[in-house]
Amino acid sequence: MRGPEGFLLCLLLLVAPHCTEVAAEEVQPDPKTPCANWMGGAPGYPGHNGLPGRDGKDGKDGQKGEKGEEGVRGPKGDQGEIGIPGQEGPRGFPGYPGQKGEKGEGSFIYRSAFSVGLTERVPHPNVPIRFSKIFYNEQSHYDASTGKFVCSIPGTYYFAYHLTVYLSDVKVSLYKKGKAVIFTYDQFQKNNVDQASGSILLHLSAGDDVWLQVYGEGDNNGVYADNINDSTFMGFLLYPDLD
Repeated sequence: MRGPEGFLLCLLLLVAPHCTEVAAEEVQPDPKTPCANWMGGAPGYPGHNGLPGRDGKDGKDGQKGEKGEEGVRGPKGDQGEIGIPGQEGPRGFPGYPGQKGEKGEGSFIYRSAFSVGLTERVPHPNVPIRFSKIFYNEQSHYDASTGKFVCSIPGTYYFAYHLTVYLSDVKVSLYKKGKAVIFTYDQFQKNNVDQASGSILLHLSAGDDVWLQVYGEGDNNGVYADNINDSTFMGFLLYPDLD
């Protein structure tokens, strides 16, 4: 081949081996690239996002872990509203008796009472009968020397008498402050021993006196007493005037 074309071809043949050696000494291109460094193409566009994969199966429960340490106690919460009362529970067993308490101060007790009897025949009429046999007179409100009961505690009193009648009739009266309140009459039966009695409730003030006495003529004083027959007179306070 002659002419310019032949000359150019010979020149390329001579230069090609030299270029090959020089290129071998340089850094070799990445074998993954389709071409040499100086021949790499333009980067491509990112692909589209793929579809989400399916949920996998639940795994097996692992072993129970150790108990953790107790946490710090939190602050006290606000007080809640009062709930509805619940149903009444069953009745409990009785408790043990408590210790005996100390003795308290007793209230004042009003006492007034007497019970007396006759020791001899009745004296003259129209004077108090003196009952000198004392059965009870702890407060000394009955005066055996006069035959009169004298009130010391105002209130309501009960009085009663039981008389043995012998030898003659009996007419007696119960007196309060010098006035007859009740009367009792018993007619004596010859060759016999009879009984006469009476009772009454009276309200007395302090200082009021009460007694029994025969009234009428002297032949009506058949009140009698001996070692086997008694004639008695008694009285006691039912309840005091608290005011």
